Amino acid sequence: MDKNPNRYTITAALPYTNGPVHIGHLAGVYVPADIYARYQRLQKMDVAFICGSDEHGVPITIKAKKEGITPQQVVDKYHAIIKKSFEEFGISFDNYSRTSAKIHHKTASEFFKKLYENGKFTEEITEQLYDEEANQFLADRYITGTCPKCGHEEAYGDQCEKCGSSLNATELINPKSAISGNVPILKETKHWFLPLNEYEDFLKQWILVDHKKDWKTNVYGQCKSWIDDGLRPRAVTRDLDWGIPVPVEGADGKVLYVWFDAPIGYISSTKEWAEREGKNWEDYWKNDKTKMLHFIGKDNIVFHCIIFPTMLKAEGGYILPENVPANEFLNLEGNKISTSKNWAVWLHEYLEDFPNQQDVLRYVLTANAPETKDNDFTWADFQARNNNELVAIFGNFINRVMVLTDKYYEGVVPEPAVFSEIDEQILNELKAYPAVIASSLERYRFREAQAELMNVARLGNKYLADEEPWKTIKTDEERTKTVMYVALQIASALAVLSEPFLPFTSDKLKDMLNVRSSAVETSLGWNDISLKTELLKPGHKINKAELLFSKIEDEQIQQQLDKLQASKKMNEIANKKVTPQKETIQFDDFTKLDMRVGTIIEAEKMPKADKLLVLKVDTGIDVRTIVSGIAESFKAEDIIGKKVTVLVNLAPRKLRGVESQGMILMTENAEGKLVFVNPGEEGVENGATIN
Repeated sequence: MDKNPNRYTITAALPYTNGPVHIGHLAGVYVPADIYARYQRLQKMDVAFICGSDEHGVPITIKAKKEGITPQQVVDKYHAIIKKSFEEFGISFDNYSRTSAKIHHKTASEFFKKLYENGKFTEEITEQLYDEEANQFLADRYITGTCPKCGHEEAYGDQCEKCGSSLNATELINPKSAISGNVPILKETKHWFLPLNEYEDFLKQWILVDHKKDWKTNVYGQCKSWIDDGLRPRAVTRDLDWGIPVPVEGADGKVLYVWFDAPIGYISSTKEWAEREGKNWEDYWKNDKTKMLHFIGKDNIVFHCIIFPTMLKAEGGYILPENVPANEFLNLEGNKISTSKNWAVWLHEYLEDFPNQQDVLRYVLTANAPETKDNDFTWADFQARNNNELVAIFGNFINRVMVLTDKYYEGVVPEPAVFSEIDEQILNELKAYPAVIASSLERYRFREAQAELMNVARLGNKYLADEEPWKTIKTDEERTKTVMYVALQIASALAVLSEPFLPFTSDKLKDMLNVRSSAVETSLGWNDISLKTELLKPGHKINKAELLFSKIEDEQIQQQLDKLQASKKMNEIANKKVTPQKETIQFDDFTKLDMRVGTIIEAEKMPKADKLLVLKVDTGIDVRTIVSGIAESFKAEDIIGKKVTVLVNLAPRKLRGVESQGMILMTENAEGKLVFVNPGEEGVENGATIN
């Protein structure tokens, strides 16, 4: 690969349209990808930042069935939510497409046909799992069972989400159909396979040798493990009716496997963009002077590093990705983010709850990015980083510079006097920062790069604190001019360097500094900080100060924690195991039950019986003895005087030699503790019947 590419093709994993986007997706994929794309644009590079909605596959059909709508309605709904969220959050895609688009169907079909016609697939009749009741073959996500590698009992037919292993459905232990719950049978069906085993030598050389030093250890390690385990042919078609029909004869009722069709979505989205912008899409996919990067989460490593490159290699005309900087997972408040359990911070909800604070979330997700290991997002950390870093360091410096310039010089950049040694040192340090931040970004160390950005703000804060222009203005006006001039140069550098990380803040700061004009002399670029002798010239008029960041209060954080607690409660209710209904009885059967209100007037433990209490109960009809197995839940002395519901016409029964003449009705609370079914209303007399 040429170390000085002419252009960049940057792809971000296609989000799956069976739900909105959450902070785990953002931290793993979209924020780092956007930082990198924005940085390269600031370097004046030709960038195609490409994405789109992934709209095929079984989870879509499962959701559609569950909601009683069509798969197209599902994807239309979530495509709109996701696209709008990305736009509002400032993810600067050059094109955001969707795999249901005609251009994608055409591109994926042509890709398959070329491989098919060139004999790159093997055609096999295999036994696949089939649900006899549903009368259909079961795609991977319609099958659950025990993972053969880690023993997790709810693994899917294509992947165990606990250990991350990629599976074939027939490998699952005790497989069950997600449609009917039945045990599926094996039935013959014809499919086309990509023979990954034939590409082992190519993958070993390309990944394990060529990229040993520059790929992230988590990515390299997962690829090595897969290759060392021995690659096997992988099906590229599925028995389904939702997806891109397999474009060859004899393939009725079959579609392209979603993991064959989805990465081709990058190509079709690039075509869509190139057609609109009057560019040649092939330059971005077939030219050796192009650097291609895939930003993904760790669950997609195998598909982007082994399967998709093999597809590209088999096709023969495409370049391969230079790097696949996959991140690990982000947890939320100590627990794994779960879409099904609503244990997530959804992007569209965040944008409603924290209007105009996109950059705060971008900042916190980058500071906590799970770059080499799983990391945790907490609302307390979110608040602390905003208040103690963005407000107290970055915002504080800019506010002081803007306010003092307005106060002392009516918003005009002053003419500096003689630079002291410290001034020269500060300006030289400032010139070094673009290269320092760029070095981290080029190595995909986004946390490190953002930390260096904050060091620029720290540099400015310390400089002002040391030089104290609010004091020197009274004693040395020339010195004050120099200090404020230098501080304004630092503020200008921050306006540019913050753009990849904090784009909304950068725009606001550029407006305040009045450097957003298209005129060359008032436009600032990344390299200007190092190359220009000054970023803001004396005499330049800046605008009025605005606060870049605002403090986040405890109440706002508590609201988010309460929302998560509500989700937890709903999950507990949803997952609570309720005893199934007994067989239906007739009304006459019910009328035979004689239930009365009674009061416990005596209670004592039955000797040599841990569970039994002997009770004397006033039923209103009589006072009778009832033996009840509640001694582990209640002390005898605590229930004397308790009103209870009694089944009085139950046939007497001897327990440990004591005749029990009825039954007290009990149930369990959410914690599994016994509680009385209690007639608690005032004025209910003993002996009152329960109808």
